[in-house]
Amino acid sequence: MSSTRVIKVPDVGEGVAEVELVAWHVQVGDRVEEDQALADVMTDKASVEIPSPVAGRVLALGGEVGQTMAVGSELIRIEVERETGTAASTPATAAPPAAATPPAAASAAARAPSAARAQPEPQPSAQPTAVAERPIASPAVRRRAWEQGIDLKEVPATGTAGRIVQADLDAYIAARGPRPPTATTPVRNGGTQSERHDEQAIPVIGLRRRIAVQMQEAKRRIPHFSYVEEIDVTEVEGLRAALNARWGAERARLTLLPLLMRAMVLAVREFPQINARFDDEAGVVTRFAAVHLGVATQTTHGLMVPVVRHAEALDLWQTAGEVARLSDAARAGRATRDELRGSTITLSSLGVLGGIVSTPVINRPEVAIVAVNRIVERPVLRGGAVVARSIMNLSSSFDHRVVDGIDAARFVQALRTMLETPALLFVE
Repeated sequence: MSSTRVIKVPDVGEGVAEVELVAWHVQVGDRVEEDQALADVMTDKASVEIPSPVAGRVLALGGEVGQTMAVGSELIRIEVERETGTAASTPATAAPPAAATPPAAASAAARAPSAARAQPEPQPSAQPTAVAERPIASPAVRRRAWEQGIDLKEVPATGTAGRIVQADLDAYIAARGPRPPTATTPVRNGGTQSERHDEQAIPVIGLRRRIAVQMQEAKRRIPHFSYVEEIDVTEVEGLRAALNARWGAERARLTLLPLLMRAMVLAVREFPQINARFDDEAGVVTRFAAVHLGVATQTTHGLMVPVVRHAEALDLWQTAGEVARLSDAARAGRATRDELRGSTITLSSLGVLGGIVSTPVINRPEVAIVAVNRIVERPVLRGGAVVARSIMNLSSSFDHRVVDGIDAARFVQALRTMLETPALLFVE
């Protein structure tokens, strides 16, 4: 006897009322096993994989990729041959005998937790279905493969139980080499050049859509103003080199970021209106004693902002370790929802690509962001002599509704003073 099971969009908590459907892992007619991944949905900046609570055959999909779905709405309908949980909804006709479970699907089901897994009865051998042959990979790996135009079935897996990991994609891309050239046409100098006629329409969905909406809302709702200051970082760079020479073998190596983060922690004590969030709908500015410092991180999927929590309680090496851990997690698609939210002020750096000046966009609902531009060596007049100094610009943006220009300037000047006299970083 079979029945129909309606699986709804789950409540992911935190007051989320809707999610975006970013990927289907099954299609109508496919067989699914209990705990097999059905779809990926996105809420805020975290992707959530929805597993099947039952085994059966897919009857209908409740939405299309890119569609926003309310929590509790119908996600998928599955024809269930045997009940494995709560009572089914609408009765349905009997389903055909199940195909033998292929090894890939069996191992995937075995790895997933399950309170009560139905034991399959012996069935006649049959050809595996397309879904059963679906490669095992995380949502981040699947999204990257899709963006690169890679069929995961062609990628050799080295992960546990045949799982494809990011390193497998790297190896596949490196081994694939250049694509065959297109038809060529002669040019006047006697050589040839390739005519390009390819086009690619890329849906703006998932994380990319979240970024687009966040940036649009930030620029639409926040009256930005930017303040740029030149800073002599020769002394703080000398301190960083000395600390790495002394402690580099035992502790995490320091970049400039932990030292700048330390300066920001100290500066917001004097300017608490900078370490704040503005709820413009309620008309309330909340100032924070804790400094939850977001670090803008570029990933293959777009910009993410993992959060170093309670930066005020960390030393330089703890700060460096947290930045490295969170950045790695974001780039690998492992950052959790809690690691990507709740920042009170944001720091952005493009390293050697930082340019001379930038106008960073505030990470709404925060009211300030500090961006690091690249360090260059320049001749500077000091004490009547021309000397070489390491110079860097800080480009900062502020919400002019709640931060006055004079306070923003004083805040940046406080950062400058501490970085140019780095002993002040260790004076409470």
